[in-house]
Amino acid sequence: MMEHVMRRVRETAVYRIRERRKFPEAVMHPYRTHTCGALRKEDAGTLVKLSGWVHRKRDHGGVIFIDLRDHYGLTQVVVNPDAPFFTEVEKVRNESVITVEGEVVARTEDTVNPNMATGEIEMVASSYLLESVCDTLPFPVNQELECPEETRLAHRFLDLRRERMHNNILLRSRATALVRQHLVARGFVEYHTPILTSSSPEGARDYLVPSRLYPGQFYALPQAPQQFKQLLMVSGFDKYFQIAPCFRDEDSRADRSPGEFYQIDMEMSFITQDDLFGELEMLMVRLFKELSSKRIMAEVFPRIAFRDAMEWYGTDKPDIRFDMKMVDCTDIFTDCELKVFSSQARSGGAVKALTAKGAATQPRKFFDDMEKYAKSEGAKGLAWLALRDGEIKGPIAKFMSESEKQALMGRTAAVEGDALFFGAGPRQETNDY
Repeated sequence: MMEHVMRRVRETAVYRIRERRKFPEAVMHPYRTHTCGALRKEDAGTLVKLSGWVHRKRDHGGVIFIDLRDHYGLTQVVVNPDAPFFTEVEKVRNESVITVEGEVVARTEDTVNPNMATGEIEMVASSYLLESVCDTLPFPVNQELECPEETRLAHRFLDLRRERMHNNILLRSRATALVRQHLVARGFVEYHTPILTSSSPEGARDYLVPSRLYPGQFYALPQAPQQFKQLLMVSGFDKYFQIAPCFRDEDSRADRSPGEFYQIDMEMSFITQDDLFGELEMLMVRLFKELSSKRIMAEVFPRIAFRDAMEWYGTDKPDIRFDMKMVDCTDIFTDCELKVFSSQARSGGAVKALTAKGAATQPRKFFDDMEKYAKSEGAKGLAWLALRDGEIKGPIAKFMSESEKQALMGRTAAVEGDALFFGAGPRQETNDY
């Protein structure tokens, strides 16, 4: 019996090989011979079969043009009015799935689309099959229109078809692959640490998984693989990395999903802090060099002491893309007539200034709005000065002596056209606001 079955399998395989030699590949494969991003001018005259989603459909003078999309790109499909399936194609909706067979034709010079990788060709359809009908869409897939996040998440599979979202997923995949390639080349070994573990709090609440075998007991999902990677180090594994899932029962953050996220997790033995910084700098420079149009200019990253970061920016993770540091002017206002400033200067508080380049020409409403905003964030007020027409103007200017004004200009490097905003109070509060 088994011998008979094996003979039939061999005969079928031989038959298929013979048929492939006799007929074009497009006839034999049920769905496609090429992807929608593969065809080029050199393929003109070839019979091909494509499958994908109807990205866009246009009717020009009785001829229907379909931009057919798959994971790899777009190909323009032409359906002539004499095609027996023309009426069916007229009714097909965007995002329906179709399979078409036809001949690749080179476009005329005036119809070449330089914005498409396949823009020098089109496929003239000779057969058509509707694989899947699309209902009315909750939002357009072929346009980058703003849409409520709740709607996008409810139809996530549609959202991920959009070009921007699709590219984001591909970028994440390329970044992950590059991280692995780079770290393995640097001597790191990838390990996958356990997901079901015991509780090891790291600043957030644990997610708990009830145990079936031990009623009343629970596993915890790891907030980070900290303990496991330390075990690897004391076990003698010198360099470890992992694209690690982390689970934290915490509120949403702007830079990561609530509940879970992935991080590049690393550990090394017998090193200093600077050794680890060096590895991370090399990795980040390469990631941006190969995956982004932006560049990290300094291969050795500038370092800011925690105290300096708090004094200059009021945060330990400042955005240094713009150079707007808080300038400590406390000593300038020790004897100032403006009691709000002098009282803080004498009692151990702080008076700090921000220089807003070119803001002096703004109308009074701008400064009033800035004060309202500062108060909405918890500040008690926001004093300001404007340097325009060769003078220092503003509500607090009359309380300052000429020497105080000159010292302030020198300290802040403010020039004609700039504005200065001030905060005064206990040092920590002033840094915060």
